[in-house]
Amino acid sequence: MMGKLFQVRRSMALASLAAAFAIGGALTGWVVLSTHAVLGANNDVTLRIASVNAAEGSVNFNEGFSSVVTPLLPMVVNISTSKIVKSPRNQLPFFNDPFFRQFFGDQGQTPRERREHSLGSGVIVNPDGYILTNNHVIDGASDVQVTLSDKRTFKANVVGADPRSDIAVLKVSETKLPSMTLGNSSKTRVGDIVLAVGDPFGIGETVTMGIVSATGRKGLGIEGPEGYEDFIQTDAAINPGNSGGALVNTRGELIGINTAIITGGGGGVGFAIPIDMARSVMDQIVKSGRVTRGYIGVGIQEVTPDLAKAFGVSSSEGALIGSVAPDGPGAKADLQKGDIITSLNDQTISDYRDLRLRISQMAPGTTVRLVILRAGQKREVAVTLAEYPEKAEAMAGPAPAENAMEGVQVETLTPDIARQLNLSPNARGVIITDIDPDGPSAEAGLQRGDIIQEVDRKAVSNMNEFQTAVREAGKKPLLLLVNRGGNTRFVVIPAR
Repeated sequence: MMGKLFQVRRSMALASLAAAFAIGGALTGWVVLSTHAVLGANNDVTLRIASVNAAEGSVNFNEGFSSVVTPLLPMVVNISTSKIVKSPRNQLPFFNDPFFRQFFGDQGQTPRERREHSLGSGVIVNPDGYILTNNHVIDGASDVQVTLSDKRTFKANVVGADPRSDIAVLKVSETKLPSMTLGNSSKTRVGDIVLAVGDPFGIGETVTMGIVSATGRKGLGIEGPEGYEDFIQTDAAINPGNSGGALVNTRGELIGINTAIITGGGGGVGFAIPIDMARSVMDQIVKSGRVTRGYIGVGIQEVTPDLAKAFGVSSSEGALIGSVAPDGPGAKADLQKGDIITSLNDQTISDYRDLRLRISQMAPGTTVRLVILRAGQKREVAVTLAEYPEKAEAMAGPAPAENAMEGVQVETLTPDIARQLNLSPNARGVIITDIDPDGPSAEAGLQRGDIIQEVDRKAVSNMNEFQTAVREAGKKPLLLLVNRGGNTRFVVIPAR
């Protein structure tokens, strides 16, 4: 949900059969895809890539786009999946009545199992049956069927999937299939004409036309807090069932994999994963069965105007380091809390999402050059990336808008309290024990249990030090380092 007016919808059509399956033996043999064996590992798959210097195609609008579309239709497939889902057999309140259950037992509360069907689309990218689609199209499915434009249907195997980018690779046994040429999504420009090809609502192959409305869309939350987003936005209609379908340019080159639509106010805008990202993910899935990403070992956050002012910098560009993982790559390179990363390999960092995405696209073991601002001074730091762990510390999101720190009560953090919070007994600071829920500090995002460890870059280890630091700040804004759940980040409290 984006605000109250907009809704993010996966462009996948869902349908459920009312028939329930018997519990137990009838389910024997069903396999959830999250535990599948990797079928394509250590294989090389040849993809047809458009020339970097390919000239723009010329389209005669009087004749339409049939010359572009017609060859593409056999390359886009329908994907149907099914899985077993559980739901309560009966939600009527009397099934919870002890008197009723005395005679009828718990049968009314026994979950029933039914088969749920979903529809999506996919793109053939290799003649030997390799197909690109969205992870959410096949996620959790126990059976995946692919139907070609000539109505032939094949059982598909999942080579691998990457939930964080929402890309999955399928393979069917058929060979000598028509396959789509992959374009260069980095050359896509706002205003380019694009065509979306898919099978919306399961009614059959459908083509819609629009333009590229924006590129590099990040922070929409479509892929969740751990997802990686760099969407192409388009006004070409992307409807339920279009997920995994093709977004192509006027030369018929695949530039994106359609994935979602945001609706609201009677309209909607569609989003596609750039083919450059999808291709990188596919290459790794096919070669090794999984996706590895670079890891710098720091928690980062947006440089808001208030934070920029507090740190004495003139620009809100870059990524502010709020926490550093012990023994991680950043710690080994002497990155510190409060450093602002402004450049990666001589390219400016626009914001924390930009840095996070670019680091994720680099291989572990890569050494990168960072330019940082520390206490107003520029420094260059070399960091050798590690592999992103499954349970890495969260990348901090944008700092909320804070106001004056009023209605907050604190007490010294003791070793016993630290242990209860799963922190080191040596952790120091003051813990917020009470906060006015209607006060400005609560609106700022501060919560009970937050630990304030620094005030204006000075460590505070008890109430006296905290109160002294706040008093010395007077009417100036307060720069706090706050620890929540083991992750630290900076928060600015504007002057009263």
